[in-house]
Formats: sequence, C-alpha cells, structure tokens
Amino acid sequence: MTKKKTYGRSKTGVELTDEVLQEMAREAEAGLDVTKLRRRPGRPTIGSGPAEMVPVRLDPDLRRAVDQRAVADKTTTSEVIRQALRQYLKVS
Repeated sequence: MTKKKTYGRSKTGVELTDEVLQEMAREAEAGLDVTKLRRRPGRPTIGSGPAEMVPVRLDPDLRRAVDQRAVADKTTTSEVIRQALRQYLKVS
C-alpha cells in the first residue's frame, strides 16, 4: 500500500493531497465564482477609506485623561482620540 503525500488539512477537514491541490488549482485557473466565496471577518472600516496608523506621543496626564474618558464612554482610547480630532478639526 502506497501512502499518499499530504500537506495537512483544510479548515473544513479535507486532507490536502496532490490530487486535491491540483483540482483546486484547476478551479482557480478556470475562474472562481466570487459569489460563492465567504466574506472573511475583519476590522470594520473607519470613515471613507482604509485607516492609517499615526503614532503620537502623549504626556502621562493627557494619556490618563484619554483612558479615563474611554472607560467612562465604554469605548476605546483610539475612538476617543478620533472623536476629539473630528470635533477639533470640524470633520465628520
């Protein structure tokens, strides 16, 4: 009995053999039906496009105030900072 070479299993438990991988490649090359693809969960978008991270330094008193506001508002420190910037810059 010859043992087939495998490359692990898919998330659904399918054993990934050379034959399975070749079939998957054929399907992909023929064109995938994107309507059958599941949307992967991820971070929700913020605003009108992809968000960009901007590092900023805060003195200890300001950081403490931001953290306290986040706890009081039951939100994140980042959201408090975004809201403050939107209000200050008058951007919705």
